[in-house]
Amino acid sequence: MTMTHKLPNAVSDGRIGIGPGHPLLLVAGLCIVEDHDATLRQAAALQRDLRGLPLTFVFKASFDKANRSSIRSYRGPGMEEGLRILARVKQELGLPILTDVHESSQCAAAAQVADILQIPAFLCRQTDLLVAAAQTGRIINVKKGQFLAPADIVPLLQKVRDAGNPRVTITERGTSFGYNTLVNDFRALPLMRSLGAPVIFDATHSVQQPGGHGDHSGGDRTMVPYLARAAAAVGIDGLFFEVHEEPERARSDKDNALKLSDLRPLVEQLLAIRAISC
Repeated sequence: MTMTHKLPNAVSDGRIGIGPGHPLLLVAGLCIVEDHDATLRQAAALQRDLRGLPLTFVFKASFDKANRSSIRSYRGPGMEEGLRILARVKQELGLPILTDVHESSQCAAAAQVADILQIPAFLCRQTDLLVAAAQTGRIINVKKGQFLAPADIVPLLQKVRDAGNPRVTITERGTSFGYNTLVNDFRALPLMRSLGAPVIFDATHSVQQPGGHGDHSGGDRTMVPYLARAAAAVGIDGLFFEVHEEPERARSDKDNALKLSDLRPLVEQLLAIRAISC
């Protein structure tokens, strides 16, 4: 496919703008909602650490992770309690919220709290889920499946738009390469942007090793800065990081989550790189 270098169409809900003409979107937070105090404390720390930077910060946490490797793995507090905690974060800190939805029946309730509904990578082709999410009117962030080529996002975007919602973004999180390994082809970023939707790069899931520990996934957080810097240089509209105050104690994705205190120095580097490359 010949590269056109066309910029994506920006999306906006009046509060959050993503794409050309808008600041960098930074989605950061916990893999899974923890108890109220821990979630609020880490959201407040992120807000404080990122203050003053030229970006739009959206706090991310999932009320349920239905795709854990093991049935014994912690999935989260569930929809009712998880959304209650996220609503407190939104009310007390004034932060916009992103959360995952795994089933069509979750979309309406999640949209009462979340500003952005995220479609997990493994579910990115589920038509009923995409349509139900789109019909809430929220911004929809579709994670590109690890099994898809960049151009394969077109039908996914079209499902959301055909449901009456033009506010859709795509997130790159790596491509399956053999067993327990993900790789990134950075040609995919400008290619996907040329297809019309803002592109977010998920630096922490890109270093995940799916099923790498048998009953749970592994990862290598030391590679996160390298991939994030490459993405910023190539050109993206947003960045996605899972972070934790003590990653080794995180209930999910502890091997690939960044330490919360390491995020601001990295983001400062990424903003500088992006300013040069855009």
